[in-house]
Amino acid sequence: MKKNTAQRAQLLHLTSLSLANGMKNGSFKSLFRGQGMEFSGVREYLRGDDVRAIDWNVTARMGKPFVKVFEEEKELDVFIIIDKSFSMNTGSGIQSRLENAMDCASLITMASLHNGSPVGSVIFDGKIEFSVAPKGGKNHAMLILSELEKAREQAVGSALDSALRGAEKLLRKRTLVFVISDFRSAGWEIPFAHLCQKNDVVAIKITDPLDDKLPSLGAVPFKDPETGFECVLPTSSQKFSRAWRKDAETRNENWKKLCQRNGGASLAISTLQDPAAELIKFFTTREQYSQ
Repeated sequence: MKKNTAQRAQLLHLTSLSLANGMKNGSFKSLFRGQGMEFSGVREYLRGDDVRAIDWNVTARMGKPFVKVFEEEKELDVFIIIDKSFSMNTGSGIQSRLENAMDCASLITMASLHNGSPVGSVIFDGKIEFSVAPKGGKNHAMLILSELEKAREQAVGSALDSALRGAEKLLRKRTLVFVISDFRSAGWEIPFAHLCQKNDVVAIKITDPLDDKLPSLGAVPFKDPETGFECVLPTSSQKFSRAWRKDAETRNENWKKLCQRNGGASLAISTLQDPAAELIKFFTTREQYSQ
């Protein structure tokens, strides 16, 4: 049964408190490389230091190992990139991909507010619809939440690449960035890699059971919501079903490898799953791995 707006708002508020606690208990900086830390200088390497902290340029100049020293920042900025393109309107689960994405973004925004973290956002479909730099305070968080709830006339295509490039230019210090999308777009890989170089990025892929398997309904006409391309797919063919499943597995594995290769974290959330539960589980798991 669909919840009304008041019920949904209350549920998101209560759940965001649990998410905020999970994020805070993980202390952010321990969940990701260098998270919440600011470079302050170098010192000589001591036994037991993390070799990943070695500053190789200084080490080469001085002829002995030096490590980078960081100081904890008082505030950690959070930035959310949300895909509202046509392909996000699809889904066979409890909610559409778009509804799941909006819940994720709303929860992260409210959790950031609870933790006192400045939060910013960019919303896109075929073009950039809304963009704001991270800022603290309830009014700013409410502005982002209101933009998430707006019903817009969607522009065809996906501006994921532009959203990633814009975020890289907009963010002035190391930021925890969430990219919420189905990643059904082209040309986003290089901007994503660049964004990961100076920020800690979590790619949240909104998936659906139909990504892996179509019901056996014979010859079914399909239409691409982005391009308008139409075709007929033989859903009852075992050969077609195997190829469909294999293609989905390959694309998902490539997506995970790309995130990992660039230092980003990956999280897939199905339209059959509860976004809040999956986000809380993600942070809890990262906290356990960091200990």
